Amino acid sequence: MAQVTDRWAVGAAYELFMGRWSRSVARGFVEWLEVAPRAHWLDFGCGTGALSAAICELKNPGSVLACDASGPLVEQARERLPDKRVAFELAQAERPPEREGGFDVAVSGLVLNFLEDPRRALALLRSRLSERGFTASYVWDYAGGVQLLSSFWRAAVALDPSAAPLVEDVRFGQWNRTLLSSLLRDAGYCRVETRAIEIETVFAGFDDYWQPFLGRTGPAPSYVASLVPAQRDALRERLRQDLPLDSDGRIRLTARAWAVRGQLGAEPS
Repeated sequence: MAQVTDRWAVGAAYELFMGRWSRSVARGFVEWLEVAPRAHWLDFGCGTGALSAAICELKNPGSVLACDASGPLVEQARERLPDKRVAFELAQAERPPEREGGFDVAVSGLVLNFLEDPRRALALLRSRLSERGFTASYVWDYAGGVQLLSSFWRAAVALDPSAAPLVEDVRFGQWNRTLLSSLLRDAGYCRVETRAIEIETVFAGFDDYWQPFLGRTGPAPSYVASLVPAQRDALRERLRQDLPLDSDGRIRLTARAWAVRGQLGAEPS
């Protein structure tokens, strides 16, 4: 099998693939955060804007600076969220944006596990905070907690054992609440807390499940794009056979994310 590289090229494709589900997780995450109105937020790795949208809807921010390294995703987010409180910016993980006086909250959704050095990124975010600021983040529970992905990779590896190293359970299975807590503490945060966020991912039918995997954006769609047509067809049919269908034709799966938050300052004595 040829080497497969994760691609993040098409904002609309990501929205159909994972963005629609990340919006549900983002709401649960933002509801968990205790933030006063008019706070200044940094959304680091904003993707298509799911987290920024939840912040605007639920927390009445003074401002949100949303940034991502992918130009297409930033453009998609800008189109989906025409809110004057939100500004969008291209930024690499090594250079998160700054704000005079610092940000009250720095958040990231479904980003840390894709970074080359997440500890450094968290330390840099810490340096962007105001005196009483805090950082919070969440990632998918790839170790079997995201059924739409685990079902896909189970079928893919059954047909193509060489795909095993690409499976997100293998690549990101270590990303759990223990690792997230450790990362924040290593980056100098205190009062670190974690929680699980669980959602339903309900598909209208098999096509609603399968079509997003053809979008060439994200790890699994990047793998599908590497297949020749006959392999792609075989994978589609294997999934059609494997996925559970309700009597109304829907596919009902679940997904879980791990969330973490940590503050500046010293641990309470």
